[in-house]
Amino acid sequence: MATIQLNCDLGENFGLYTLGDQTAALHYVDQVNLACGFHAGDFSVMARSVADAVAHNLSIGAHPGYPDLQGFGRRAMAFSPQEVTDLMLYQMGALNAFCLTHGKQIDYVKPHGALYHAIYKDSEMLEAALKACKQFREGLPLMTLAVADPATVKAKAEALGVPVLFEAFADRAYLPDATLSPRSHPDAVHHDQTRIVQQGVAIASGQSITTVEGESITLHADTLCVHGDNPTSLAVLKSLRTALEDL
Repeated sequence: MATIQLNCDLGENFGLYTLGDQTAALHYVDQVNLACGFHAGDFSVMARSVADAVAHNLSIGAHPGYPDLQGFGRRAMAFSPQEVTDLMLYQMGALNAFCLTHGKQIDYVKPHGALYHAIYKDSEMLEAALKACKQFREGLPLMTLAVADPATVKAKAEALGVPVLFEAFADRAYLPDATLSPRSHPDAVHHDQTRIVQQGVAIASGQSITTVEGESITLHADTLCVHGDNPTSLAVLKSLRTALEDL
């Protein structure tokens, strides 16, 4: 199989509301990014999600977001860098508590939604996220977007001694600068299974992909994401796992 890992955003149910087939998805991924209660998830969902991930021997990532349940954490909010560090630590600690009940700890941190975008666009927010990882546990990695020029991200991370996992997306459209197309764009999210699998395989094998403007870019990533709230997620994960194993 290709050395790239396959990850999915899960644990995003809330109370009686269910989003996606989490149990089935666990069979096809290496890493699970679990919501921590701010944008989705609740204490019982977090407990079950961690237990399921441990049972499948998966790498567990905290998936902290802005306190925005109604907007699913996808709306920008005005937080200072220190507040971002604090809100991330708060959520990381909550998920880690459930991990500790199984003798585990969170393996990495992947910010969610608008917070994720803020971190790869704003150097102060990037430093705030790196600081949260550094303060939480020495050597705890931050998962962030595989940008076109990762030198700045690597330099800031190395200065703080924080490992970085660069992530690419199989089911998202890209802009020419290798950032994600805004969700306000009608073609920002891919829904066609064949297209998603083809993009995922291209990224994993170091081939170029086509942006929304028709240009070609090549992404260098450690891990590949498929969103758990996409209606085609389960079918995509099955096909993509098979395709990656054939590389």
